[in-house]
Amino acid sequence: MFVLCCCAALSFNIARNPYYRESYKFAASHSLDGYCPPSYDKLRTTLLQQERAHVETLLDRTKSVWPEKGVTICSDGWTDVQRRPLINFIAVCETSPMFLRAINAFGEEKTKEYIAEKLVAVVEEIGPKNVVQIITDNAANCKGAGLIIQQKYDNIFWTPCVVHTLNLALKNICAAKLPRTEEEEIVYDELHWITLVAGDASMIKNYIMNHGMRLSMFNEFSKLKLLAVAETRFASVIVMLKRFLMVKRALQSMVISDAWETYREDNSGLARHVREKILCERWWENVGYIVDFTDPIYEMLRVADTDKPCLHLIYEMWDTMIENVKKVIYTKEKKQDDEQSTFFSIVLGILVDRWTKSNTPLHCLAHSLNPR
Repeated sequence: MFVLCCCAALSFNIARNPYYRESYKFAASHSLDGYCPPSYDKLRTTLLQQERAHVETLLDRTKSVWPEKGVTICSDGWTDVQRRPLINFIAVCETSPMFLRAINAFGEEKTKEYIAEKLVAVVEEIGPKNVVQIITDNAANCKGAGLIIQQKYDNIFWTPCVVHTLNLALKNICAAKLPRTEEEEIVYDELHWITLVAGDASMIKNYIMNHGMRLSMFNEFSKLKLLAVAETRFASVIVMLKRFLMVKRALQSMVISDAWETYREDNSGLARHVREKILCERWWENVGYIVDFTDPIYEMLRVADTDKPCLHLIYEMWDTMIENVKKVIYTKEKKQDDEQSTFFSIVLGILVDRWTKSNTPLHCLAHSLNPR
């Protein structure tokens, strides 16, 4: 597929751009003795058609197992460098994933009917009998489109993306929203400290990375870089905190060094606040605790975020992950298994709520049929 795209792009450039035509003619006239490169007309016609036929032959091997093994259609939306909203469709089976298409949704309202229409076209192309499930994220329009597909095809399930579900759970835990009800106030009180710790880490990261002198100073003490993790990346807060633990000694060495003491800037109060946070062992204990009790969630997210089939493992993985989260929290709070933990109850409520919204009968069925 990559070779086909390159050939198509090259033939397009040669055909439409005079600069490419002249460069190609120059290269052809100065070619090695005994080798005559193809003309640009042949490259964008005959050779391109031959390469397309070759790629189609390679893809036929993957398509041949679809009737026997079944296909999962994965769809996701993203924005390219030109800010165009794209929706891609990928067919996943036991052998390997296969990219089907990407459509430009610019100027379109991405309603559930619009998304369902595009999914139906893909299902009909593959064959409804070959499709087992459709996986999208948990957005309301995607869920609505999935329900439309289930009503149209009684043999196809809609399954929310497990990775997206876990990421939403981590966001609920690490970024507590302001309370509106009494119940939400209890949740906020128990989780707000996590939001504060993550905010401090983000502030320290920006303070160092957004100034050339401070960044140069940090690089002298650490071979690892501070990560500027985008919020759109899965588990962005956990990834950032994990890196902070890895560079802890470097940060502490930096703020007690002579270079830090002699460095002067306008906002001395912020510099003092950063130094106090980095040298505060209680703050680092909180960072370590967050990483420890969310690690089972993060590890499950990493296992699910692969091309390997794992539907048959999800049911058990959720159960095991919750048990491991409980073990870390109860060890920290020095509680017995039969004792009550308010903090764990709130974390458990978030995880169970996310599982309730995302699980399907396929998870239980695949678990029951797993030979292991």
